[in-house]
This record gives sequence, C-alpha cells and structure tokens, in this order.
Amino acid sequence: MRTETHRWFSPRLGREMELAVYGHWGKAFVVFPCSRGRHFDYAGMGMVGAIARFIEGGAIKLFAVDGVDAESWYRFDLPPAERNARHEAWDAYLVHEVLPFVRGHNRSPKERPMLTGCSMGAFHAVNTLLKHPELFEGTIALSGLYRLDRPEFAIGPQDIPAVYFNSPLHYLPGLEDPRLLAALRGDRIIVCVGQGAWEAECLEDTRALASCLERKAIPAWVEIWGPEVDHDWPWWFRQMNRFLEALYGPH
Repeated sequence: MRTETHRWFSPRLGREMELAVYGHWGKAFVVFPCSRGRHFDYAGMGMVGAIARFIEGGAIKLFAVDGVDAESWYRFDLPPAERNARHEAWDAYLVHEVLPFVRGHNRSPKERPMLTGCSMGAFHAVNTLLKHPELFEGTIALSGLYRLDRPEFAIGPQDIPAVYFNSPLHYLPGLEDPRLLAALRGDRIIVCVGQGAWEAECLEDTRALASCLERKAIPAWVEIWGPEVDHDWPWWFRQMNRFLEALYGPH
C-alpha cells in the first residue's frame, strides 16, 4: 500500500502538524483520530489494514490528520472559551490547510472529501460536516458523542454558551440557514453505534442526533447495532467495512 507522511508548520495553530496518506487513488477521506490521538493511530489500531481492500483497490484514499484535543477539549486547566478557541484554530487548519492539500494531492481542485472517525473522531467528523457541509461530501461516524456537556469533557450546562457552536446537539436544532440546510440535505451522512455497556452515552447521543436530523429533513443512514456491540476497534472494523462496501462495492 502506498503510504506517505507529510509535515508542515501551521500558522493557524502555531506549530508543526502531520498527516498520513494511505492509498494511490480514490475518494478522499479525512480521518480524525480518537481522543488525544495522532495521525498514525488509524493504522496503528488496525483500521487501515481492516479496510485495505478499498484502499488498494482504488476506491478510497485516506488522509489521517493529527488532532489537538489535548490542547482543547481535554485541556481541563483552561476555561471552556479558551478550549473552544483552540478548537476553532484547528478547524481553520482543516479548512484552509488540510483541504487544499487533499485536493492538490488528489489533483482534484473541487473535491469534497468524506469525513470519518471513531469515538472522538466521530464527534469531529459530524461537527466538521455540520459546520462546512458545502466543503465536504459526508461522514461515516462510529460511536461518537455529539454534545460537549458530557462528564468526559468537564463542561457543564452553564458553559455551553462558550462552546455552543461546537456542540452539535445544541446548535443543530436551531440551524435555520437555508444554504447550510440545502448542502446538508445533499450530503451523505452515516452514523452508527452499538448498544454495549460502554456505548450508553454514545447511543443516547446518536439517537438524539438522528432525531434532530429527521426534524430538519436531513437524510441520514443511522444504524444501531446489538447489545453485544461495544466501544472498541473490532466492531468499528466491521462497521466501516459494511458502510464502505455499501458505498463503493465489494472490492
């Protein structure tokens, strides 16, 4: 499999960032890591190998990015507004640095990549698509939380105004911009979760997200797997293969 690593100094983040590319051709997928993750985690945890048939067959091409969660949502010594600002800088890095790189690497100046991730990566995949539906084609989000007032983030209801526009289950119900809604209605949105013990909060958020999307008349493919399906990579391997095969054929 063709694999590359790229690094450059991001002026928006004020430090060097890295990303990994897997594959030679195919639909571009921007891959977000799990919480506090790095660009190499998707391969390190086995997902690149698990979906290799789609990469080597030229159906998809992965662009796995570094996250900054340790500097934003998991930087508990900072107030929520500062954590939010760091995330916004990363969002600008994705839009103004990663997206042009992806388009140039794929020699497709107007390409709208798909977004994907597991766990915290799913949060980023959904949040980024909802904020920029005209720039990205869709998402495959597995086992995500979709609101920031969860104990994991140490953000309470009183802090939501400071992080509102990065907490999908808070801002999506009030989204009325016809341009954004029209773009979202044309995107591919795939969301999946299990019902295992470690999926309880993700299951609750996935159901709430599905309800919000339905009320906004935004089509979405939402699957809730059985009680044996938990928050772990072997299940995400199976889910990702299922959805990629549905989108791009068996390969």
